[in-house]
Amino acid sequence: MEKVVLNAVPRTIIGKQVGALRREGKLPAVMYGHNFDSTPITLDLRETTKLLNSVTSSSIVTISLEGKEHSALVREKQKDYLRGTIKHLDFQVVSLTEKIRTNVAIELVGVAPAVKDFNGVLVSGLNEIEVECFPQDLPDRILIELSVLVKIGDALYVKDIVVSDKVIVHEDAQELIVHITHPVVDEVVVVEEVAGLEEPEVIEKGKKEEELPEEEK
Repeated sequence: MEKVVLNAVPRTIIGKQVGALRREGKLPAVMYGHNFDSTPITLDLRETTKLLNSVTSSSIVTISLEGKEHSALVREKQKDYLRGTIKHLDFQVVSLTEKIRTNVAIELVGVAPAVKDFNGVLVSGLNEIEVECFPQDLPDRILIELSVLVKIGDALYVKDIVVSDKVIVHEDAQELIVHITHPVVDEVVVVEEVAGLEEPEVIEKGKKEEELPEEEK
C-alpha cells in the first residue's frame, strides 16, 4: 500500500475552543502511545479526509510533526453525522520494532456458487479478527474468497484464513467466518373444509313481523 502521510502541527487550543479550528477547516486530533506522551495536534480537514478514505482501521499512517515522522494507527474517529465530516481523531503511535496486537477487518469478496446456483443464504460470523505482528507487517484487511462455498452447508472458519507467517492470529480456530444455509421458505397454511360441517344456524332475537298476531302489528 502507498505510504499515507498526514501533515500535522502542535495544538495549544483545547476544550470548547476547538470549534474555532473546525470553522477554519482544521481538524483537531491527539497522538498517544507506548513511550510517547499524549500530544494534541491539528490537521487539515480536507486533506486528511481524502487520505483516510483509502485506509482501514489497521492501516499504518505516517504523521509528519515538526520535521519528524511517526507511524500510527487511527484508533478513534469522531464524526459529525449531520454534516458528514470528521470532528476528531485519535492516533496510536507505534514502534516499528515492537509487535502490536490489534483487530483487522474481514472483507468478503467474490460470489458463492451456493448462493448463485442454489439460492442459498449467506450468513456472516466474525467481521474482524485479532492479530499480532510488527506494524509494518499488519494487513490492511483479511480477504475471504466466497467462491469456495459451492453447496448448501459449506462454511469457512478462522482456521481457513491464510495470512503471512509474520502474522499471528489470536482467535479460536473454530470460530465461524461465514456459512451457507438453506433459503427461508414461507409456510403456507392450508385450511381444509371439514366434511359434513354445516353453516351454523342463526337464531334471531324476537319474531319476524309476519309471525306476529294481528293485534300486535
